[in-house]
Amino acid sequence: MPCSVTHTARLLLRPPSLADLPRVCAIHGDPQTNRFNPNGPASDAASREKLDSWMLHWRQHGFGYWAITRLDAPERIIGFGGIMQAYFGQAAGLNLYFRFSPEAWGQGYANEMGQAALHLAFNELHAPQVTGLVRPDNLPSRRALERLGLTPEGELDDFPGQAPSLLYRLNAHDHPTPGRR
Repeated sequence: MPCSVTHTARLLLRPPSLADLPRVCAIHGDPQTNRFNPNGPASDAASREKLDSWMLHWRQHGFGYWAITRLDAPERIIGFGGIMQAYFGQAAGLNLYFRFSPEAWGQGYANEMGQAALHLAFNELHAPQVTGLVRPDNLPSRRALERLGLTPEGELDDFPGQAPSLLYRLNAHDHPTPGRR
């Protein structure tokens, strides 16, 4: 079973709790963090549903999206992200997700959290593949996925009447694992 709390060089990654609801609402309800989301900012009710689903995933699987804080400010959540079971059309797999508050943008936190999530997926869960779903116009997230080694491998028509989302993938055999040649 994976460890529920993870540290990186600068981040504390921990399971979300109901006490995190105000930050879930603030981050997911912020128009800036949703500028590429066709659904727009999440309502407080939709944010609560997200949080409930994340906490349920943790209870059922022992891993999921983390609440992300800086090690030097563990009381202040700067984002949410990690890996969770998801469906991409009819195909199931692990989804790599991240959403950070605007003050955390441009500091490499998505890469740092993403590396921890990929380590968990491939080295602890022994997943064959990780997928990232991104809107085609979301260039910052696309670049973050590419820095993590994911490459575009298809599309998902998830918003009727709009351009399909892009599926980025990384296979386990392409992920650098310590000791593997």
